[in-house]
Amino acid sequence: MSETIIHKINPISFADLKIALKLGIQDFISAPLFGLFFAGIYVCGGILLVTFFFMLDLEWAIYPLMVGFALIGPFIATGLYEVSRRRAVKKPLEWRGIIGVIWEQRNRELGWMAFVTLFVFWVWMYQARTIFVIFFGSQGFASMNGFLEVLFSTSTGFYFLLTGHVVGAIISIVLFTLTVISCPMLLDKEIDFVTAMLTSIRSVIASPIPMLCWGVFVVLTVMLSMIPGFLGLLLTLPILGHSTWHLYKLTVTSG
Repeated sequence: MSETIIHKINPISFADLKIALKLGIQDFISAPLFGLFFAGIYVCGGILLVTFFFMLDLEWAIYPLMVGFALIGPFIATGLYEVSRRRAVKKPLEWRGIIGVIWEQRNRELGWMAFVTLFVFWVWMYQARTIFVIFFGSQGFASMNGFLEVLFSTSTGFYFLLTGHVVGAIISIVLFTLTVISCPMLLDKEIDFVTAMLTSIRSVIASPIPMLCWGVFVVLTVMLSMIPGFLGLLLTLPILGHSTWHLYKLTVTSG
């Protein structure tokens, strides 16, 4: 049964972001194996997707894939939220218990958030394909270097990048606003996913600048971490996941 408690939204500052990040680092240092395990799943998924796109000669889609892949991080970090939750209440960090909690989410509202997240990811990749066709039509590229040369040395490439980044920014803001609080909240409380998304929206509206800066920081950090073969995510994803949990706890209180 969903909770009917009214959730109070606390405006946050940049100081709160620093606190959340500090606590996230502490969680990762205290339980690194869990962070490496869940990040490893994310890394393997990213490598497989990139390999698949290269096999299909869709090199142009690698960059939008990396952007979109960064956006589904909050859902992937469910296991990290549970680790942070257990540490906060001094509950044992047991693999069976943590994996069991994640498995239980299939029967809870978090499953609907997974659907929302993956749907937005699909919309983003579809839009990226549409934008590519608008600017390049059916034009093919013999190599990745050839595509990059057109991308950065022609007006068509410039407008393609500009349009793609504008559309991507809009989709990113929408998804971030819907998920930044709702994903950890659905793990923490028995509420419906619509209420969780509305709470997330209220949280961003209450502190738009710090929240959006946090979103930009997360996306840029994840994307930069992907450059060395996704391996940088083994460090950054756990820290960001744990930090997001603490940001949620700083933002939402029951009243």
